[in-house]
Amino acid sequence: MALIQLQSSILKHNKHLQFPSFSTIPHQRSTILRISAVSPNAQQLIQSGKVRPVLPKEAGTAMEGEGYILLDIRPEWEREKACVSGSVHVPLFLKDMDNSPITLLKKWVHFGYIGLWTGQNFTMINDEFVKQVEQKIPDKDNAKVLVACGEGLRSLMAISKLHEGEYRNLAWLAGGFNRASDSDFPAVEGTEKLQYATIGGVSYYFLQLLILLQAVGKES
Repeated sequence: MALIQLQSSILKHNKHLQFPSFSTIPHQRSTILRISAVSPNAQQLIQSGKVRPVLPKEAGTAMEGEGYILLDIRPEWEREKACVSGSVHVPLFLKDMDNSPITLLKKWVHFGYIGLWTGQNFTMINDEFVKQVEQKIPDKDNAKVLVACGEGLRSLMAISKLHEGEYRNLAWLAGGFNRASDSDFPAVEGTEKLQYATIGGVSYYFLQLLILLQAVGKES
């Protein structure tokens, strides 16, 4: 029942978006159906109430009114475009710097299928993720941590790792920053709008074209 209510809330919130999201995973599939694929443990954690889903429009209240710390787990190249002021940053994925022949081949395939369109680098999991979070948010029992990423998928993986690392007051930004507006948070800094920070590559130019067409439409 909790997941059904969450899905309904996300879909209702999505109606207010002005532009489609350019994602590496098609948005025709619902957020809820993708939870298990990203992290088998995530559905259980949310359904059991151990992890609280928070819609972007509720994030400001959760942070300012309830004391949640926003943990941004996006890679640096997304965060530098736009981020919530005062948020804690620990990336779940890092740019893969290995240049062995096999890895270079993987990078080339990645660029052809994903990187050119999205602008995303070829990445590897940050093995020190939980340890780095512990350094910045040491109080596992009492600290309220709202975990966020671009789409809300990588943050589910992060939540599973943090729960295994004995963090007990976790919340998930449902739908991620892509479903948010700058006004959902106390303050945002960067050169892009928060909801577009994940977008890069060719898709970024399509986005700019959509914005231009909308502006022209309003003037005409």
